[in-house]
Amino acid sequence: MISTNPKLSAVALAVFAALSSTAFAQTAELPAVQVNASADASAEGLAPEYAGGQVATGGRVGLLGTQSNMDTPFALTSYTSTLIQNQQAASVGDVLLNDPAVRVARGFGNFQQVYLVRGLPIFSDDMSYNGLYGLLPRQYLASELIERVEVLRGANAFLNGAAPGGSGLGGAINVVPKRAPNYDINQATVGIQDGGEAYLAGDFARRFNEGSTGVRATVAKRDGDTSVDGESRELTLFAVGADFRSDKLRISADLGYQDHKLQASQPNVTIAANLAIPAAPRADRSIAQPWTYSNAEDTFATVRAEYDFNNTVTGWLAGGVRESNEAGNFANPTVTNQQGDTNSLRFTNTREDSVQTAEAGLRFKFNTGGVKHTVSTSASVFELESKNAFAFSSFAGFSGNIYNPMPVDEPPANAFLGGDLGNPLVTAKTETSSLAIADTLAFLNDQLLVTVGVRRQTIESTSFDFNSGAQTDNYSESATTPVAGVVYKINPQYSVYANYIEGLVRGDTAPTTANSQPVTNAGQVFKPFKTEQTEIGLKYDGGSVGGSVSVFQSDKPVYGVDSNNTYTQVDDQTNRGLEIMAFGKASKTVTVLGGISFLNTDVDGKDAIGAPQRQANVGVEWSPEQLTGFAFETRALYTSSQYANSANTQEVPSWTRLDMGVRYVMPVGNDQALTLRARLDNVTDRNYWASSGGFPGFGYLTIGNPRTLTVSASLDF
Repeated sequence: MISTNPKLSAVALAVFAALSSTAFAQTAELPAVQVNASADASAEGLAPEYAGGQVATGGRVGLLGTQSNMDTPFALTSYTSTLIQNQQAASVGDVLLNDPAVRVARGFGNFQQVYLVRGLPIFSDDMSYNGLYGLLPRQYLASELIERVEVLRGANAFLNGAAPGGSGLGGAINVVPKRAPNYDINQATVGIQDGGEAYLAGDFARRFNEGSTGVRATVAKRDGDTSVDGESRELTLFAVGADFRSDKLRISADLGYQDHKLQASQPNVTIAANLAIPAAPRADRSIAQPWTYSNAEDTFATVRAEYDFNNTVTGWLAGGVRESNEAGNFANPTVTNQQGDTNSLRFTNTREDSVQTAEAGLRFKFNTGGVKHTVSTSASVFELESKNAFAFSSFAGFSGNIYNPMPVDEPPANAFLGGDLGNPLVTAKTETSSLAIADTLAFLNDQLLVTVGVRRQTIESTSFDFNSGAQTDNYSESATTPVAGVVYKINPQYSVYANYIEGLVRGDTAPTTANSQPVTNAGQVFKPFKTEQTEIGLKYDGGSVGGSVSVFQSDKPVYGVDSNNTYTQVDDQTNRGLEIMAFGKASKTVTVLGGISFLNTDVDGKDAIGAPQRQANVGVEWSPEQLTGFAFETRALYTSSQYANSANTQEVPSWTRLDMGVRYVMPVGNDQALTLRARLDNVTDRNYWASSGGFPGFGYLTIGNPRTLTVSASLDF
């Protein structure tokens, strides 16, 4: 394994320096290299943008590599940097608001972003970075670090391996880092959000040695009060990405740093049992205590290399490290009556993470008779060591009200302690490893594509006592997950597909007690459990407008205590859905992006927590010919009602949100341009509960963002 330290991995720095020196030293005699959009360690580079520039024509499909949407038997959407910048998206969550099958929620008790895909969560620390798990900042990722956000909807254990954080049964999110394109980039951006938060960013890129070597650097700073009165935020980030390409060898590397600080941000809100969901409080006023905060500092590095041994065999090797330090002070309220009265506890914690991960693989291309084969193999390992400590205030808590928030003195956190906040011990270790092989067979001159494969995954986790460091639990189990997918290209415009694929997460361990009684099989470790998914769909590519229609069903086990107080599988959750997507240029001046998703979840005749039956997005951008340089954009979001408890007695109302934006591009000299952008989110200033849950079994609520005006100016010089 690669060694790390709390400041920054020396190995990562050495690899990055070696990449740069090797690239510059070896390129003197190389011919010019034409880089495809943004170079990465793959022969294909990035999939091209689709008409309109908001999404790409394809993306990374795990072990199978970069594929065209029309060639893959899975539902994939890749959101581009063009969309990110034009919408002034600040985070991955802001980008995913464009996807009708995704909604953004929160982690349990903190401010971690969680992405609900097909009704199942993806924790932000289970996103992948250029194909590797666990390297990105754990709670929040700023958009300035992103070239693309790739969303694969559906189970994906074979494609990516089991997510180490235990989520991802309903989908996967891969973040693509920035690379230097074929042209120089010199861009400076300034902006401000109502409330006073100021924004400054720089983006710079160069290619050297006849195009074979590229370097791109990004810096950004956000600081100030947000549109929520009483809330403030500070963000500092820096990233540099480098790549080198020759006829046979391709190398890329990234080094990133992000420091994200929140003060008095809107907390998660729990509604007491047997209480109807109350009206949402004012979104433009924080109900948080002024002494609450969340600080997260992350440093990460990756390197990836790909080598063509000959015309038929390509190998790759990738690795990465992350070091993180978190500290937080929380007071998430529980609403106790319809008048909005609350009871809250103070909870404070510290966390330090060290992550190391690596992957190696080979891809073979050959023919057997009239059948083409692309065989992909890989081996991967992942290791997380986490240090944690926590403290609670008195369990009596303190009173408040979500409609009339008042500050209280910070209570002492001395009622229930776990470890030393200033020097936390190792409390958890997670290790995963897997071997995978797949074959994509092409028949009928590539008109029929069949993919079959299998992955063998091992998940091991160990828990340690917060105070003594002694081992308290150990889990080690393995599982095999297959895949089968078919694509038939009816013609260049239409393709139909079908797949069977599974999701995989660590199995449960039976608790010691339940219902105030001893559990009969306390401590029993269950094998990893799977989501079994089948899906069929139709994809359309009209050149200027594209889209898809898909239907799916997935089943996963639900564990709990039965009538004998034995912990076992007590039910199944079945998710069935229909998704309709559309994107591209509807006309010379109009670009569209959106769709609608229908989801039916069934857990013993009830809907799952936080699973709306309908979600819809409609985004339209208009660039009138009469107003050269202008573009007007509007986006409507709709989410139907959902439940906050498993008994379906607490129903969260539906909500609709309207966003609008305008931008103007004007030349300001030779090869220079100034882009002015203004965006108003939640135009009608609606107060609403944006989501329910985000962590399995819990139905806490999050407050939607208020009306927010953001303006910025970008100068390309």
